[in-house]
Amino acid sequence: MITKDQVLNSLKEMPTQFSIDELMDKLILLQKIEIGLEQSKQGEVYSSLEAKEMLKEWSK
Repeated sequence: MITKDQVLNSLKEMPTQFSIDELMDKLILLQKIEIGLEQSKQGEVYSSLEAKEMLKEWSK
């Protein structure tokens, strides 16, 4: 979950004018990064070899 401070910092980094789509993209990216960091902390990760094997399966 993202915090209000993270959202405010993201807003500060945005240009003076921006579209809602640009803001949503930035917030979605921020949330995905936070989810990934949390998954990493919990050991929910794949090795490079595991990821390559999964890609092979998906590309069939």
